[in-house]
Amino acid sequence: MRPEKKLEARLRRKKRIRKKIFGFPERPRVSVFRSHKHIYAQIINDVEGHTLVALSSLSPEVRTKVEELKGKGEIKGKVDVARLVGRMLAEKAKEKGITKVVFDRSGYKYHGRVKALAEGLREGGLEF
Repeated sequence: MRPEKKLEARLRRKKRIRKKIFGFPERPRVSVFRSHKHIYAQIINDVEGHTLVALSSLSPEVRTKVEELKGKGEIKGKVDVARLVGRMLAEKAKEKGITKVVFDRSGYKYHGRVKALAEGLREGGLEF
């Protein structure tokens, strides 16, 4: 499948998913974006159209933690980084008083890094 077709298919799936998923103030939406090297996640209140909390593998606090854990041998690849991003995003959400969310996988398969991020969110204490 050509890269353009893959993107179009993912965006079609994303539209289909977004028809059903909506983030309310009491239960905001966690949106995921996955690039080849990095993973991004944000918690969004769709009623107001505001991003409440955002974090990615490029964020300074995540990068320092990744370097620290790589030195110890606890992080080996992008899946481990995605799990760490999920855990840290859950901590930030808890500070803002968010405990329940809706998970939006943005048309990606619930597999690999997307699944690891979701597991990290659960480990951090978020319910979905």
